[in-house]
Amino acid sequence: MQRSRIYLALSFACLSAQTLGDTQNQEEIIVTAPAMAAPLTVTIDAKAPQQPMPANDGAAFLKTTPGFTVIRKGGTSGDPVFRGQAASRLNLVMDGMAFGGGCGSRMDPPTAYIFPESYDTVTIIKGPQTVAHGAGHSAGVVLFENTAKPADGFSGDLSLLSSAWNRTDALADVHWANAQGFVDLSASHAESDDYEDGAGKEVHSAYQRRSGSIRVGYTPTPLTELSIDFTQSEAEAAYADRGMDGVVFDRESYGITARHNGISEHLSSAEIRAYHTYIDHVMDNYSLRDKAPMMGYMVSNPDRSTDGINVTLEWHLTDARSLTTGLVWQSDERSNRSMMGMTKAMADTYTSKPRLVDLSTESVGVFAELEQQLDDQTRWISGLRVDDWDADRLGLATPVSASETLSAAFTRFEYDFADESATTYFGIGYTERPMDYWEAVSAGGLTATAQLKPEATTQVDLGFLWRQGQWNGSVSAFYGLVDDYILIYSGMMPSPRLHQCASGMMSVTCSGNIDAERYGFEADVQGQLSSKLSVKANVAWVRAYNDTHDRALAQTPPLDLTVSLEHKGKAWTSGVVARYISEQDRIDRGYGTIVGQDISATGDATILSVHTSTQLARDVVLALGLDNIADTDYAEHLSRAGSAVEGYPAIDKVSEPGRTWWAKLSYSF
Repeated sequence: MQRSRIYLALSFACLSAQTLGDTQNQEEIIVTAPAMAAPLTVTIDAKAPQQPMPANDGAAFLKTTPGFTVIRKGGTSGDPVFRGQAASRLNLVMDGMAFGGGCGSRMDPPTAYIFPESYDTVTIIKGPQTVAHGAGHSAGVVLFENTAKPADGFSGDLSLLSSAWNRTDALADVHWANAQGFVDLSASHAESDDYEDGAGKEVHSAYQRRSGSIRVGYTPTPLTELSIDFTQSEAEAAYADRGMDGVVFDRESYGITARHNGISEHLSSAEIRAYHTYIDHVMDNYSLRDKAPMMGYMVSNPDRSTDGINVTLEWHLTDARSLTTGLVWQSDERSNRSMMGMTKAMADTYTSKPRLVDLSTESVGVFAELEQQLDDQTRWISGLRVDDWDADRLGLATPVSASETLSAAFTRFEYDFADESATTYFGIGYTERPMDYWEAVSAGGLTATAQLKPEATTQVDLGFLWRQGQWNGSVSAFYGLVDDYILIYSGMMPSPRLHQCASGMMSVTCSGNIDAERYGFEADVQGQLSSKLSVKANVAWVRAYNDTHDRALAQTPPLDLTVSLEHKGKAWTSGVVARYISEQDRIDRGYGTIVGQDISATGDATILSVHTSTQLARDVVLALGLDNIADTDYAEHLSRAGSAVEGYPAIDKVSEPGRTWWAKLSYSF
């Protein structure tokens, strides 16, 4: 706590030492509710402070976007969910790299390895309305990207956050370039003690994370770029939803990119990117817990290796027609080793055991996306993708293989009103998703006697964006039918409805294909109530059915509404954010996805937060916030069940943090 107070004191010292400038015309400093600015697309400044508190990982960053929620497990590494869909239904791509976590029980989704501020922008593409970023993304695609930097000189971003629970985040992101090349350097550190929920209960949730990256580029001409990049991160995290913690989250990624623009009259650009990512993960029940485990010492050490090559060609066919084509290859292998013992020394001998590969996959895909400008106001965008996917499960007495040819396609029309006051769109998409690692292995989806069918989603997306004077907004609606939806069950006994099962130490996980129906919408509006007062509001709602078993589809989030008011003064900008979560009693207890299952119905909750910010100088921003000011005790409907952790109060669900203050100082140059 003393260190956090020092950081806060330094922040206020900077405030008193600077002359406050006029911020009347400044852009939004604190992001409270990202809005859709183009059909089905939300783009967010990854370096801007957020409320609730600026995020420490990729999932927490996405939570402020309408339609997203996070399944909390502790203080970090939650699973992002969009429109009630998670895991491999939501593609996550980091600067062209796609990879999965190592843990068989999803301690480490890909977003656990992301410090969001180390990227420049985060782009969300809703629904199966692109084929350029992987197969099976029925929920959508999230792109964490670093954008083009100045071509000459130094630039960068530095930030420091201090918060309750001794949380500290620090980032240094620096860029240097001249006519011949560039160097990008990024380093981050994040840590926190256990937080307390609104009832004052301490939650087993402390974590530490460090990451660093470097990208070096050679630009022999303004049209050519050759670059190499390397990223390394390490972390540890305590979990309140299970009997083990993550004591090692190590990631190493490296890649090479070659890009050339202006190749010919019709070939605008060509890019090839090759990458490798290695995840080394260790979980145990003793390193981050004060008392010796009653059931003996247990440790597991999975790892995962992912290699990929992406080739993309951009074509300028005519002034009104452009085409993007691509070839994608990816290989993925996951192995594990574990140990149990009556002493810590016995468990720690796991490093001497050989690793056993339990699943390897390989896929090759081709895609094309065409955009046609039909007239000054109408566009037609369409895409087609085919992937050949193969999997080998080796962790059985008799190895099992699976092979699928997967297809995806979409078409969408966009129309701009003549006075540019609105844009409407209508699209239909289809995508097929094979079982992922967790469904194949952890839920018994790929055995010698059973195999899950690929999940096939057909979805209509429609909506509009409008703007009039100082007001703008959007509505995005969808309706989808899912054939062979992969449903997961977890409990003490096998499911009476799903019969492909895998037994764990304390429970049984089962899987099966069903038919499902899903529909919902997101809407947002924002504008000026006066020259100094602005308002934002957004709402997200989803309804889903399990048609096969004639009941609600599990893991469907409730209605989620956020309203914020912001006052922009001469020196300070201040605001209040109110979030309302409705009750949810449409559940199917014990069923859900590989990310989580329905536990119980939940009541409604209202959470109030406040913030203020100022520019201390042209490039220095101070932001302060107080989240959950009423100290409301609540858990998200999509939450994990609490686990008994000695020395901590018993909890039914992993609750959200109680009243939390934070302060963030940012400097851009």
